[in-house]
Amino acid sequence: MKKALILLIAMSFLTGSLWAQEYKGKGRAFGVVTDEQGNPLEGVTVKLFYVKGEQGFSVKTDKDGKWVAAWIRGGQWNIDFEKIGYAPKKIAVELQEFQKNPEIKIALVKVEGLVVTDEIKEMLDKGNQLFDAQKYDEARAVYEEILTKYPDAYPIWKNVGNCYFAQEKYAEAEQAYQKILEKDANNADAMVAIGNTFLNRGDKDKAFEWYGKVNVDKITDPVVIYNVGTMYYNNSRFSEALAYYQKAVEKQKNFTDALYQLGLTYLNLQKNQEAISAFEEYLKIDSESPRAEQVRAFLAYLKK
Repeated sequence: MKKALILLIAMSFLTGSLWAQEYKGKGRAFGVVTDEQGNPLEGVTVKLFYVKGEQGFSVKTDKDGKWVAAWIRGGQWNIDFEKIGYAPKKIAVELQEFQKNPEIKIALVKVEGLVVTDEIKEMLDKGNQLFDAQKYDEARAVYEEILTKYPDAYPIWKNVGNCYFAQEKYAEAEQAYQKILEKDANNADAMVAIGNTFLNRGDKDKAFEWYGKVNVDKITDPVVIYNVGTMYYNNSRFSEALAYYQKAVEKQKNFTDALYQLGLTYLNLQKNQEAISAFEEYLKIDSESPRAEQVRAFLAYLKK
C-alpha cells in the first residue's frame, strides 16, 4: 500500500508538469528547523504536498535553518522534513492564501546511524547487488552517487571503502573509511576497517594501533567483534583476543565459533577452569559436529 501511495504521488508530480500547477496561488509559508538543542539545521529537505491538487514541491533550509515556500494556494498541506542522521517528521497544516501564516517551527531528533529514505534504500539495494556480483567499480559509482545527492549520508563511505578493499586497493579503501571518521571520530566499524587495510598491507603494528583505538563496547555486530579477536589471537596477543571473544559471546550466546575460540584463548592463557566452562557451554549448543568431538577431547584432558 505504501509503495502504491508513493507511486501515486510520483505520478502526480509528473502529470503536474503537463498542465497548470494546482498548488500555485498567492500564499506564503515559512519556518525554521532546528535540532533538539535549538541549533539551526541547514540542508533539511522540506517536502510540501497540496492535498486537494495532489501536487507538491520541495525546498531546503538555509544556514540559519530557515525555509520559505512562496506562491501557494490555501488549504490542507502535508509537509515532510527530512535530513540524513535525523528522524524524519511529518505534519499536516491548514495554510491561508490571503492571510499571513504563522511560522512553522520544527525540531528534528538526531538518531544513531543512517536514516534510510525510500530513494536511498533503492539505490543501496542496486549498489549492493552489483557488489555481490563482484562488479565493484559499478557498485562504487552507485554509492558515490548517493553521497553526491545526500552528503550527510556519510556511513555510505564504508560501502565505497569496501569496494576498494575487495579490489585490494587498500590505500583508497583507507581514505574512504577516513571520511567516516571526519564526521564520527569514534566510529568503531571505520577504525576496524582501517586496521584491516594495514593488516592486508603487511603492516601489523599500524593495524593493531588502529584496533587498539576501538572501544569494544561500541561495536554492535558480534561477527565484527569476533573477527578483531581472531586477528589478535592469530598474532598470539591472547589477552586482547580474550576481551573480544568474551564480548562476542555476550552479544550472541549461541555463537559457537566465538565460544570455541574463547576456550582456546583461556587455554593459551593457562586459565583452565575458564576454558572448561567455555567448552561446556559450546557442547550445550553443538554436540554433534566433528569440532564437538575435539571439544570433548579438550575437556577430557583438562579434567584429568
